[in-house]
Amino acid sequence: MSDPLERLKVLINSSTPMVVMETVEEKRAVNLVRIACAELNLPVFEWSIADGLTRAGGVAVNAAPASPRAEPKPPNAPAGSDSERLLAYLMSSAKPGAGRPEAPSIINTKEPAQVLAHLETMTIEGVFILKDFHRHIEEAIVVRRLRDVAQRFSAQRQTIIITAPSISLPQELTSLVEYLELPLPDVQRLRALVEVVYSRLAKTHTLKSQIDSYGIEAVAENLRGLTEEEAERAISQAILKHYALCPEVVTDVLDAKKNLLRRSGMLEFIETSESLASIGGLENLKRWLQQRRGAWEESARSFGLEPPRGVIILGVQGCGKSMCARAIAGEWKLPLVRFDTSMIFDKFVGETEKRIKKLFQVAEELAPAVLWIDELEKVFAGSGTDSSSSDAGVSSRLLGSFLSWMQDRRAAVFVAATSNNVVALPPELIRKGRFDELFFVDLPNSIERRAIFNIQLARHKLNPANFNLEQLIPASKSYSGAEIDAALQTAMYEAFSSKKPVTTESVLEALNSTIPLSATRAEEIQSLRSWSLHRAVRASAPEVAE
Repeated sequence: MSDPLERLKVLINSSTPMVVMETVEEKRAVNLVRIACAELNLPVFEWSIADGLTRAGGVAVNAAPASPRAEPKPPNAPAGSDSERLLAYLMSSAKPGAGRPEAPSIINTKEPAQVLAHLETMTIEGVFILKDFHRHIEEAIVVRRLRDVAQRFSAQRQTIIITAPSISLPQELTSLVEYLELPLPDVQRLRALVEVVYSRLAKTHTLKSQIDSYGIEAVAENLRGLTEEEAERAISQAILKHYALCPEVVTDVLDAKKNLLRRSGMLEFIETSESLASIGGLENLKRWLQQRRGAWEESARSFGLEPPRGVIILGVQGCGKSMCARAIAGEWKLPLVRFDTSMIFDKFVGETEKRIKKLFQVAEELAPAVLWIDELEKVFAGSGTDSSSSDAGVSSRLLGSFLSWMQDRRAAVFVAATSNNVVALPPELIRKGRFDELFFVDLPNSIERRAIFNIQLARHKLNPANFNLEQLIPASKSYSGAEIDAALQTAMYEAFSSKKPVTTESVLEALNSTIPLSATRAEEIQSLRSWSLHRAVRASAPEVAE
């Protein structure tokens, strides 16, 4: 059941004793519970360590179900839709005092054990929200009382709802609990949110509306991947920056989203200006990518195609694997987000799995997009048979989650993964069905080195016509693209310090003074070539005689 409101109503009606909502959006979670209880004619009680147990304001015990027609409607929203109820609770939460209970707290209910003892004596049907209860769940008396209350509630229409950013329940409670996930808002919800925030701000500020429905749609698109509270803050700041809902808001909310995702520590927006034309060689890979351009669009679906899943680019270091990942997004005109592998692991048990699940959720909301995973082997370095002894099985579970997502996802998220050591990758990761293809990037051949020299000389504001490429190309044999660029920069530093122009001779001297990776890691490169010979597609066109 995808609609969290409908699922919550089912859980309450079926006498589920405890529901856990793991979310940082406490306000949204509480509003969702209030709507569900209003439609079910049930009272809501809220508890916090600061206020104790209080009767939630705004909903009478015997109130009739709230009519969505009493609130503003988003454009083209069908009657009774979830978007209308979204607007209703957004508007109600914007009213003064709507965020806090209106009734006085019940005496002697501030302590966790006290409130649970009080709940055990209550006979009224209703829903009881316990805020930030994860901070008290380790206390033995709290666990015992919570278990007693849950067992009693399972025979009546009474439900405890625990809201917390993250929670790990004791084993005694796991059989009594259902989890309710709050999905990230879709475009329709975000569009409604833009209108609600503008209407609310217009009551206290003089604002201008300078964009049409297409502009509001663009703002909503740029907010995808954020929680509702994050989106609301981004919209408010962007509107008040210009005192208008104007075209500049479209780019401002995108910048705000990039900063928010960067601070989340899992995904980072990458600005990319590269295209496939900025990469020398790799013609087979370029052709493969060109064939899949636009395959996420509706016309491709009508044709019977599914969006491409992704590609692994492996090979020699410094040969443009990471540049290819950035160029894919630039060429396809899609947002590029990088998976920060160093931030996904957490010291607490279970938190790593929750983070990877959140990452997948955010990535799908950004679709169509390119997800860049650099050095894929480092993400699953400990996922072998001894994972349980080395990291309590975290890497194995992480791999399982990733494989399931790669296999089952329907959103147009193209995974561009790079690898320097494919032997370290689990075999189940590189089979067809997870990634579409496995490409091997070798040291550039003569044709590719010519293209690299032309591209890099032009990038450094040097005219390729002033250099003798017929000398530079053979002199750079067995050099990677990164090593060629480094030699050019060395020659430029030398020329700058001596106040002389960069010449073919100075570049040749820089090349001769460089010991390439093909010499220092010759055995590893040959082993990688042998492995890929019948297991991967060569990214470059057939080698020419040199």
